[in-house]
Amino acid sequence: MPAAAAYAALFIGILDIAKGVFPRLRGSRISEIASVLPGGVTTLAETASLLVGILLIMLAHALRRRKARAWRAVVVLLPVGAVLEVLHRHPVAASVSLLLWVVLLVGRREFYALSDPRSRWRALWNLLVLGAFDVVIGWILVAAQHRTVAGSPGFGDKVWHVVLGLVGLEGPVVFTSERTGDLVYFSLAGLGALTAVTTIYLALRPERPVAALSGDDERRLRALLDRYGRQDSLGYFALRRDKSVIFSASGKAAVAYRVVAGVMLASGDPIGDPEAWPGAIRRFLEEAGRHAWVPAVIGCGETGGEVWTREGGLDALEIGDEAVVEVAGFTLEGRAMRNVRQMVKRVERLGYTCRVRRSGDLSEAERERIRTAADSWRGTETERGFSMALGRFGDPADAECLVVTAHRATPEGEQRPGGDVQAVLHFVPWGFDGISLDLMRRDREADPGLNELLIVRALQAAPDFGVTRVSLNFAMFRSALARGERLGAGPVLRAWRGILVFLSRWFQIESLYRFNAKFRPVWEPRFLVYPTARDLPRIGLSALQAEAFLTLPGLGWGSGLFRRRRHPQAVSDVVTGGRRRAGRRAWRPSSGRP
Repeated sequence: MPAAAAYAALFIGILDIAKGVFPRLRGSRISEIASVLPGGVTTLAETASLLVGILLIMLAHALRRRKARAWRAVVVLLPVGAVLEVLHRHPVAASVSLLLWVVLLVGRREFYALSDPRSRWRALWNLLVLGAFDVVIGWILVAAQHRTVAGSPGFGDKVWHVVLGLVGLEGPVVFTSERTGDLVYFSLAGLGALTAVTTIYLALRPERPVAALSGDDERRLRALLDRYGRQDSLGYFALRRDKSVIFSASGKAAVAYRVVAGVMLASGDPIGDPEAWPGAIRRFLEEAGRHAWVPAVIGCGETGGEVWTREGGLDALEIGDEAVVEVAGFTLEGRAMRNVRQMVKRVERLGYTCRVRRSGDLSEAERERIRTAADSWRGTETERGFSMALGRFGDPADAECLVVTAHRATPEGEQRPGGDVQAVLHFVPWGFDGISLDLMRRDREADPGLNELLIVRALQAAPDFGVTRVSLNFAMFRSALARGERLGAGPVLRAWRGILVFLSRWFQIESLYRFNAKFRPVWEPRFLVYPTARDLPRIGLSALQAEAFLTLPGLGWGSGLFRRRRHPQAVSDVVTGGRRRAGRRAWRPSSGRP
């Protein structure tokens, strides 16, 4: 019913707009009714029809998402639209509106989704502030046309004319010029429509609670990670403090998420006992249904993806591979590692050294120096990351994290944010015997090859810390790139690889895959889980927002701009935030994986 009602509201809204815009679709008016309305109905029906049509189209999407406020608004608007159809002498159209109204009343239980309670006050303030602004601007507009005003209307008449004009009615002020009268009328009607549209939007916008990880939730998550953290390399990133968490009824499993643009976005596999994953997933989906959010998961593993699709009736799409290096099998010997070996030796000859330590072993002065340097090396205004980034450095609660720093004596008198620190890698725990890359940044004036040196030294020092597995960067669409270059690849696969290579000029998809492949990793596929294909564009935009690749200016209801900065650097010098891109033209450094 919600989908059918939404399409019906959309259809009626389009018809209302068409009749308000195109004169040929209008019917004759009833002059007897015109005589009892203030200012007549010369343009009342057309303007009101246009406004009702706009509002119905806006409400159609919320109606389809079962929003309770949208149902209330449409139930009010449909009788108004029916009355307007009677004024137009369109009984069939009026009957259709009334029929939909009856259907909505009968199916009112189908519309239960909640909205943000805070947006009610925002909508009210929007109505009051913009309404006052409209009255002031409208009065100035009317007063400025005093040469074409018939008679001498007073201040009250002008204000009343503006108020009526904002709702599409003609007021007591009469203009001698028809062109001036139309200009004032449609200007006032436009201001009123803008106020109504923005107020309705704020009243119906999806709930967007402030994501925050409470102290109790963090303690419960850490307890689950201590016991089950070995299952997923992304598990520790659930401890980001700008995420919310929902637990299964038993408390043995949890899903961390954030709501972005009406999408309830989870990352990685559920945390905790795999037998309790279905319970956490069901509660996650129930919460999404209560608020009409679109449920989605980015970066889940194969096991997690199977549970998500089975329990939630969702679909999965492979979006790339995670590079995991087995420490026991890593070596710099052999022809395959020749490039890395030469790069590391070259950087060491230039005087660079590395230190590998637990975050808890750093002094407060060292932590502050590294944190300051890492922030200064970040090339974006916004800290990036969501699914594969922790978003903080040096927190006492993260004492088990591993920090790898590259050092080189700075020339006398030269001041740098990190002093002798030229680059840093930050790894979070992956169970008791693994680490997962969180942050990778370097001084842009440092020499090429520093990233290779840091990764190699981390892998060589891993046994001393009891680490047997190291998760490195995430490579988007890695399998398509690898299969597309093989002998015998078909035309479709080659074409898809060609598109990815072309996009790599901006997004560095291929370069990051090449960079990861240097360390001979095991590739672990990662998936995007989604409800339907039509939700993919919306989920994609939400993921870009969550990862801070798409930033919106701080407006209550505004649109956003996709801000991007480029910084040219060599493939081996890629430091675009944790698990970011490698290539000749890379995104500026930031935190977290892509």
